[in-house]
This record gives sequence, structure tokens and C-alpha cells, in this order.
Amino acid sequence: MRVDHVAIAVNNVAEALKNYEKILKIDKVDIEDVPTERVKVAILKLQDTRIELMEPTADDSPIKKFLTDRGEGIHHIAVTADDIENDVERAIANGTRMIGNIRTGSYGRKITFIHPKSMNGVLTEFCQALPECKD
Repeated sequence: MRVDHVAIAVNNVAEALKNYEKILKIDKVDIEDVPTERVKVAILKLQDTRIELMEPTADDSPIKKFLTDRGEGIHHIAVTADDIENDVERAIANGTRMIGNIRTGSYGRKITFIHPKSMNGVLTEFCQALPECKD
């Protein structure tokens, strides 16, 4: 396992992207709507990791609630799971509290979330590793 990306909740992906492009050397940017999570994301590819800027696309999006309650900022850390089903099973067997089931996220990858109470206050995403990320 390794850190896949850090996700940041923003009010406006296009405006936030302008800020990040001024400061970071970004190799590539992919923009994608993720209807299952009700967000628009800009995935900023750096040398060996990614930053994901997330903008809500619906009033009932969890990101909309996050922004209303806390404002812009770090939302979660994502960790790759080479075998997400087994990794989730192991986590649950060890008493981990999950948020929802495994579902489709950005890039069409399988994802799920670990409740912050199981990870010392940090919302953590398990996401299926991209083929290019498996070392």
C-alpha cells in the first residue's frame, strides 16, 4: 500500500486549479465528473503522486456539506489497495468502521472510505491501484 492522493475540497475546481498551477510543477491535469460521489474533480499529477481537487456538483454531495461546515481544505487521504476486496475484508475483521460499500470512483476505480473514528480522525479512502501504480 502507498498514498495514492490527497483530496482537497474546493468551492470551484477551475479557480483552485489556477492557484495550484501558479505554485506547483504539475505534470498533467485530468478533469472528471464522478456522478456516484456527486463531485467534479481535477486530478493534478505530480512526479510520483496526485492531488485531487473536489468541487460538489449537487446540494446533497458530501463535499457540499464539508465545505458548508468546514470550508475549503484537506478532505481525505487515499491509499492504494492492490486487492481492495480483501483489504476491506481484513479491515472490517479488525474492527474498522467503513462508510458505504465498494463503489466506482474516479478513473473507474473501485473505492470505499474508512470512517475517521477508525483512523484517528482522518477520513481515509481505499482505492484500487491503477495498473501503472503497481510496483
